Amino acid sequence: MKDRIKERSIGLFERKGFSETSIQDIVEALNVTKGTFYYYYSSKEQLLMEIHKEYIDDLLQRQRRIIDSGGSQKDKLKSVIHLLISDIARNGDSGKVFFREMRHLTEDNATDIKKRREQFRHNIEEILRHGAESGEFRKQLRPDITALAVLGITNWTYQWFNAKGELTADELAEIYSSIVLDGIHTRNEE
Repeated sequence: MKDRIKERSIGLFERKGFSETSIQDIVEALNVTKGTFYYYYSSKEQLLMEIHKEYIDDLLQRQRRIIDSGGSQKDKLKSVIHLLISDIARNGDSGKVFFREMRHLTEDNATDIKKRREQFRHNIEEILRHGAESGEFRKQLRPDITALAVLGITNWTYQWFNAKGELTADELAEIYSSIVLDGIHTRNEE
């Protein structure tokens, strides 16, 4: 039941927004009582926090596996980009709630989630730093700014990407990877 409450709430939060969704809306959608809701969650905000924690913790675990795997830093960066896009494609509503509704967390909970998000960003910076040190990426690269750029283009995808649309998640991830790794300038071919 706890998972059902969470899944139904994610859909409601995505459609109506966190503030506009009441506990009554959630229990009516599940055809259960408020007592059932309160058995699993002390508040709607606790439910939102759990949604956020599960979302970012899953991404962090999968990102860590990429970082710890062998291979080039370029391949790791591409894999992280693929991870983010495929996750948005697979978990669209959860992604929308994660990116859009964080402002409704209490200060302590928001701080906790921000630390986890920062860890994800720092892990990208680590890939970029190692890539610059090994000569895969330009030495003058700013890992902090580049990591923010990667997150900016990938995270905004939740706003417009349609997994059933013209592009697949893999195609979009390849486009983003090309933009990040190759830039958009014309090179003179020799």
